[in-house]
Amino acid sequence: MPSGVEALAAMGLWPLPGGIPQRPLRGWSFVLDRRELFSVPEPMGSPWPCTLVDPGALLRHLLAQLAEHPQVRLVEGRSIIGMEERQGAFCGVRLSDGQRLATDLVVACDGRDSLLRQRAGLPLETGASAIEVLWFRLPQSACADILAWLGDRFVTLVGRGGSCALFGRADGGVQLGWVIEAAGSEVGNPTKAEQGKALWPRRWAALAPAPLAELLGQLPPGAVRGPVRLPVRVGLAPCWHRPGLLLLGDAAHPMSPVRAQGLNMALRDAVVAAGHLAPLLATAGRSAAPRPAALAAALAAALKRIEAQRLPELRAVQALQAQEAQRGELLRQNHLLRALLAGTAPLSGPLLAQRWRSEQRILRQGVAPLEPP
Repeated sequence: MPSGVEALAAMGLWPLPGGIPQRPLRGWSFVLDRRELFSVPEPMGSPWPCTLVDPGALLRHLLAQLAEHPQVRLVEGRSIIGMEERQGAFCGVRLSDGQRLATDLVVACDGRDSLLRQRAGLPLETGASAIEVLWFRLPQSACADILAWLGDRFVTLVGRGGSCALFGRADGGVQLGWVIEAAGSEVGNPTKAEQGKALWPRRWAALAPAPLAELLGQLPPGAVRGPVRLPVRVGLAPCWHRPGLLLLGDAAHPMSPVRAQGLNMALRDAVVAAGHLAPLLATAGRSAAPRPAALAAALAAALKRIEAQRLPELRAVQALQAQEAQRGELLRQNHLLRALLAGTAPLSGPLLAQRWRSEQRILRQGVAPLEPP
């Protein structure tokens, strides 16, 4: 999203090198009962368009940039199995190979199931999600015509048979997400009732406009890769820190998949944290001795400021994600409402497009501009 691009730009990492697979979106389209309701072009008033980026390639690029800093020691392929604690403050980590790394601050970016968050006893307040997502991939060799039809749009299909979204991947091919009800429910989930991947394109085609439906029906056997089930977990840690420890990213706030906010919010966390921490840690000692009281107090105050600065945006984004997910479920389940909107698309579509676009601002750009660290 533009909010994530803004964070990369603040770090001096945008534009990304051409060697990182990336695909700017040209627009968003919504189809109800096989009829287009509305389309909205990018960049929707943002400084940058929403851009699909290969996450593995992006991570490798960020690690390469990090490794160029002379003061950085990059340790890969080892797990953190515990934390060192002294006088009520965390002062290092223990690795799976037996190493102990002393530190003034542990920054935990270890995801929604954060081991460090659990070991620190920091609670995560979670909310119920009515949906999960089954992810599919169509390889480039099998879907060139589908990519041409998409035209770099993110297309959402909703109909009597279910709902899904599809778009061109940054590294080639098509990604498709099929919405199912939350764990434990088989409603709308054909993974058991229908055996064989050849049946999936039929379900997608039943939701699609005629040209796309025809292309989906022509997919060769074996072209469908997946599904990979993504359990949706949404939560927010009311406190992100303890002495010597800070949570960032999904460790502090697991995000819904709506508008792919997890990466965007994590990047923005990083910029804010750097702005508060870099001046303090630039002069911090690296020994295992107890930290000076002045540094400990300054770090504690900085951690509180980071949390206070980030929480309003996280709460706003998660609320908007929940609102959009609820609307999607309403359309998926309410046949009469879908038929009404689809039947009046020439009139209702422009009005809905205008409202949808106005509601996307925070999901796209965040609550407020970032200040570079």
